Amino acid sequence: MEIAGVVRRLARYPVKSMRGETLQAAPLTLQGIAMDRRFAFVQAASRSSFPWLTAREMPDLLRYRTATDGESVMVMSPWGDEWPVASDELKRDLETRSGRSIYLLQDHRGSYDIGHISLISTQTVARIAEESGTPPEAWRFRPNLLIDLASGLPFEELQWVGRTVRVGATARVAITEVDQRCTMITLDPETAQFSPPVLKSVVQNHAKCAGVYGSVLTAGEIRDGDTVTIEN
Repeated sequence: MEIAGVVRRLARYPVKSMRGETLQAAPLTLQGIAMDRRFAFVQAASRSSFPWLTAREMPDLLRYRTATDGESVMVMSPWGDEWPVASDELKRDLETRSGRSIYLLQDHRGSYDIGHISLISTQTVARIAEESGTPPEAWRFRPNLLIDLASGLPFEELQWVGRTVRVGATARVAITEVDQRCTMITLDPETAQFSPPVLKSVVQNHAKCAGVYGSVLTAGEIRDGDTVTIEN
């Protein structure tokens, strides 16, 4: 097996498009990291295949923070309010600020865009920041795993598609496809301000690709600091 790198950040996003949580350790199940994308707000009038209320429609959604305790999630707004995720108060707040009628979806399988697990390298994040003239900020790419590559080469993770990686002692992930990026990465996760050069860098220099998606083959405990190895 080839050592590919080390996990530098482990994260989950209990409410789709809201701020993520940093974890020291987590069980990686066949459905991904426990409680990742467990909740999502859905636009009631939408008939599209992507009906979620996200930061595309409401940039400030990125500034709402979450705190998870077992199966329950609290949400803190940028203005200091704090509510349970299923509360009427949070729903009314988001409807007022987004101008859309919404409802809360709770799905134990997670409301994912594509894959159950996503990862990007610190080197890729740094290269995009350099090209776009913006500070390096991995949160804007919303990965579950931020990997420091042993090679030090940006975008090397794109070459893992079709291969299997092991995270820590037992967890195994099949890397299934590259992550083709959209306008979400232009949004600063702290301020929700737009930085169009970020997406311009990825589109013009890297064929829209930054990071990869994967499917879990073997469940196991994963930790911040785990070694990532390529099996085949």
